[in-house]
Amino acid sequence: MAKISVAALVLLLANNGAAFAPPTSRPCRTISPLTEVQQSTRVASAETDVSSSTSRKTTSQEATLQRPQSPASTAAASPAQPATTGERKRILKEPALWEYNFGLQDPELTLPHGISPRVTAPEKYELTEEQIQTLERDGVVHIKNVFDSDWVEYLRSATGHQVSNPHFWAFAGTASKLYDYIQRNIWQTNKAFADFYYHSAMGHVLAQCGRTDEIRVSTDLLMVNPNKGFKWHQDNQNGPITWDEGIRFWITMDETPATYGAPVYLKGSHRNKVVDEGAVFVDIQGEGLESYKEEQLMFRTMPGDMLVWHPRTIHKVDGPSDGIWTSYRRVLGGTVAKGKSLYHDKRGTGGVLSDLGRHGLEDGNKLSSSFFPVVYPKFDSSEATERDNGSVGRDPRDIASKIGGLAGKASGDKFASFFKVLGSQAK
Repeated sequence: MAKISVAALVLLLANNGAAFAPPTSRPCRTISPLTEVQQSTRVASAETDVSSSTSRKTTSQEATLQRPQSPASTAAASPAQPATTGERKRILKEPALWEYNFGLQDPELTLPHGISPRVTAPEKYELTEEQIQTLERDGVVHIKNVFDSDWVEYLRSATGHQVSNPHFWAFAGTASKLYDYIQRNIWQTNKAFADFYYHSAMGHVLAQCGRTDEIRVSTDLLMVNPNKGFKWHQDNQNGPITWDEGIRFWITMDETPATYGAPVYLKGSHRNKVVDEGAVFVDIQGEGLESYKEEQLMFRTMPGDMLVWHPRTIHKVDGPSDGIWTSYRRVLGGTVAKGKSLYHDKRGTGGVLSDLGRHGLEDGNKLSSSFFPVVYPKFDSSEATERDNGSVGRDPRDIASKIGGLAGKASGDKFASFFKVLGSQAK
């Protein structure tokens, strides 16, 4: 078995898929009590369907069907850089060691639309049957304009506060320089993100996508600027649930640059039977993936959009070739669990790294805990209270036992798979 360094484990623990969030240039819009409350229920337009399989010119919010290139042309196909003069400088600087914070954080933001925290019911956003079928068929769907400008500004402000006040759990990810900022389970430490889950339409959207009557947050990530990008991979940091119990999501706060940073998915690849369940990195030239690699869907998401996909759908994100972001690409993402999901103890596998709390659940138990809060059909006030009093979070005792089990059982191949997925360019 390959030796696993402490540094590698710390990197995996804090990083495994999250990102850094930059300070916003504008303050959060404060809603006065006299502000008219907006309609809670919204309906998706037909334009959100992304199932077209013909190559075409696209707007910034449409999916582009890409044809794979031969290995010989890979270098020439590297993402171009925006035209600039002089030296390119990062928009976000790495925090100093003494700037990191511990414990709970509260930006004290006012929720949009006159929402009263922990009182108002979650908003709704109606999907079309065509959108749900697109997800089931293609393994991914792009849903536009789920969140209006008020919600986008709220998320930007929450992200800005987080980056200006970095949390200790983001330290390893920052130091790795994989992202400008990266933090897993951001809802546990930052109240603004917990309130977003409790009151926004996110839960309703994902419940429709999964055709389920309940949605719980399994694990989440605050991601900003993937400097090195991520090569072709599947998501196995989904918390203590199975592939089919989970739904992956992205909520975007910024326009994706024209030449890099847009996620690309292999259409229908969630149905593949050849990629090992424990693998992260995927070689799309491998046997059994021939039909999937021929149809690559690229999404240039805009502020307020959602991407939703099956955890097994193979995808990648290319960062700028020099690893320097001169603009923001802030994303709140993660995995939710459908109703009737069970707790699966993933000790001894890489999947345990997104389940490091002392919740007391055992293998086979119903997934019902304040560590995996219900957000649809409605948040649970007792779960929210436990989160607010600091009872929910990572626990050093569980970290020691679960990481110890991982080091004792996991093969070197699984860790090699994780590190092979890192990189800026498409391969």
